[in-house]
Amino acid sequence: MSWELSEEHEAFRAVVADFATNELGPHVERWDREQYFPVEAVRAMAELGLFGLIFPERWGGGGGDFASLCVAIEEIGRVDQSIGITLSAAVGLGANPIYQFGTDEQRGRWLPDLVAGRRLGAFGLTEPDGGSDAGATRSRATAVGGGWRLDGSKAFITNSGTELTSIITVTARTSDPGGAGISAFVVEAGTAGLVVEPAYRKIGWHASDTHGLTLDACWVPDDHLLGELGAGFRNFLTILDDGRIAIAALALGCARACLEQATAYASERNAFGGPIGRNQAIAFPLADMAVAVENSRNLTYKAAWLKDNGRPFGQAAAMAKLYATETAVAAARAATQVFGGAGFIEETPVARMYRDSKILEIGEGTSEIQRLIIARSLGLPVR
Repeated sequence: MSWELSEEHEAFRAVVADFATNELGPHVERWDREQYFPVEAVRAMAELGLFGLIFPERWGGGGGDFASLCVAIEEIGRVDQSIGITLSAAVGLGANPIYQFGTDEQRGRWLPDLVAGRRLGAFGLTEPDGGSDAGATRSRATAVGGGWRLDGSKAFITNSGTELTSIITVTARTSDPGGAGISAFVVEAGTAGLVVEPAYRKIGWHASDTHGLTLDACWVPDDHLLGELGAGFRNFLTILDDGRIAIAALALGCARACLEQATAYASERNAFGGPIGRNQAIAFPLADMAVAVENSRNLTYKAAWLKDNGRPFGQAAAMAKLYATETAVAAARAATQVFGGAGFIEETPVARMYRDSKILEIGEGTSEIQRLIIARSLGLPVR
């Protein structure tokens, strides 16, 4: 049995890796330092067709599999996590809900621009008082005059305030408390009552766009309801299963970068009469890191394979997300230690990875939520 990717996948990997290294790499330190959202990077990824990888040709996509998207996210994330999450969120959280749950009319209206990368979509689930308890949504949708008035707030929403943002899909309660009463609505950028709050000051992901949102008597017509009434919470959980595999791929890229950079540094940096990599105190943590990277790779692409082959993949996605993200954090910490004082200097790439990695354990479901999912999949009545 082998999880080895096909020749086509590896040829695609080489193209994306070259693009990430040579087209993005020279700029990522500046983008991070200036906390600048690089529209030019989005447009360059669009030219490669990265935003349409998993969508059918009917909607302008490439008709590829989910493993291909993971390859792209991994290679972009190896060079820069901010650009990696921009791609991951735009595809998995922006366009995918429209494709999965939209009507053909809705797909025809919004998908072509999203799939082509001309525009970006966002996914408004998290709320300031909700966090991991997404079923406790407080935003409300009230039927008014052939549409819905939305009131509430959302937090930590990626790709929500860029000049390319075209839509934000949000959840809101349409009946009494409980997941069954939550519906999803597509809100177009610029809609009256949609307030994009100032960008967050974040520890990492400085080149990624992240805002809070306020819905203040924000009215959308009936045809902006996405999916069946009351099915929004259930549908968004399905989207999160896909997204967890993508975040695992992003984390894999981070861990790989840390391993590669720390190994190279340990071979070049001389102390006590020779390269520091000859010392077991340096070499053994790197050996452990290599094992964890390989395990992360296997878990991530197994989950993608299960999804691509129509198998149940929820448990596998949670396992991949949990293991790969915790590996990325540990790898960034270990790489910074190998670099020593140089690792604490912002010009060193591992310093950026150190800051960027922590959010991986939080976004798209915290490590605690992944453990909860896995435990329940074992039949345990855990709460």
